[in-house]
Amino acid sequence: MKALVIAPQPFFTPRGTPFSVYYRALVTSELGTQIDLLCYGEGEDVDIPGVRMVRVPNVPWFGRVKIGPSWLKLLIDGLVVLWTIGLLIRNRYDFVHAHEEAVFFCVFLKPIFQFKLIYDMHSSLPQQLTNFKFTKSRFLIDLFKKLEDRSINRADAIITICPDLADYVLGVIKDPKRHFLIENSIFDPVKIKLVPSASQAHEQRERERQLKACLPPGKRLIVYTGTLEPYQGIHLMIRALPQVIDNIPEAFLLIAGGAPEQVEQYREMAKTLGLADHCLLTGQVSQPLAQYFSSVADVLVSPRSEGTNTPLKIYQQLASGIPLVATRIYSHTQVLDATVAHLVNPEPEDMANGIIEALNTPPGPFSKTAKAVQLYQKKYSRQSYDAKMRQLLELVA
Repeated sequence: MKALVIAPQPFFTPRGTPFSVYYRALVTSELGTQIDLLCYGEGEDVDIPGVRMVRVPNVPWFGRVKIGPSWLKLLIDGLVVLWTIGLLIRNRYDFVHAHEEAVFFCVFLKPIFQFKLIYDMHSSLPQQLTNFKFTKSRFLIDLFKKLEDRSINRADAIITICPDLADYVLGVIKDPKRHFLIENSIFDPVKIKLVPSASQAHEQRERERQLKACLPPGKRLIVYTGTLEPYQGIHLMIRALPQVIDNIPEAFLLIAGGAPEQVEQYREMAKTLGLADHCLLTGQVSQPLAQYFSSVADVLVSPRSEGTNTPLKIYQQLASGIPLVATRIYSHTQVLDATVAHLVNPEPEDMANGIIEALNTPPGPFSKTAKAVQLYQKKYSRQSYDAKMRQLLELVA
């Protein structure tokens, strides 16, 4: 089979890397499908056998594309529409795999070019307009709602990534057999196609060496990796740290990720609280370095303060064999419960208590950590992911 995968987003930039798109394309290719992957011009190409990267022109003079809805995304999406039509004219695709808002125009192109359509739904777009404070226009939000419902019912298959979205789709869809809940639960190493120069590679290795050297010996590491957007709850984690240190003086917080201005904001917060010697914010790091930091942690943390979509990092944290502290919000509890994680309320005191408990709990075959690994192997492993993708492809074949 041959497929067109449309990802209306930057592809592999330090900020906003779409791992979910990468893994969908990787597994689909491994299952025997030849893929053209269409995305924004910003970012780096990846190396997946059987996948050809196609990019719309980059528009750097408008700035970098940020997380969430924006007028810049709307402009670039116009280019994506034109490139999609061009690819459909020149190629015969068995199906089109449309991520997020790409499904809106693919629904109208479907009867013209006679392809099967997969809607990869990572969020409810009308909700995004509200959550990211993009607009308060009732007309615009209702329009997106109508487009979304139309897309759900006209797609040949719909993928959702968490139970919350699955419940939403099952309340709209006329044929539930076309729905597949496929969590973003795998984390194979990503292969970047562009080989860095010797000097660039040396600079990268040196920076990674320096960051690793910054980890103080003899400390008990509390590690967070990911973006530093407000909903991630980084402020809760930093404000919880003084209480943790009062109980466990060797505790040390490592935060990897975030744009420079975000990193500076939280460094100032840590400094104000007298935590400069107990906290390290690294800024953006490579995927391998982020995974290294997680692997040497004594406790992993997901302090998200709001949201309903399950963070991708949760599945890797489950599989890690390291104690996990996560906030007791629906974003987490649709996957986690108290048997596999230390669940806390999204406020500093309870966060501190959860981290202290996790650091003081000995490992063992009946621990939360051991049960977390068992849960991952049973429900979210690569084998389970591949089986779900195979069922999806069989439906549209």
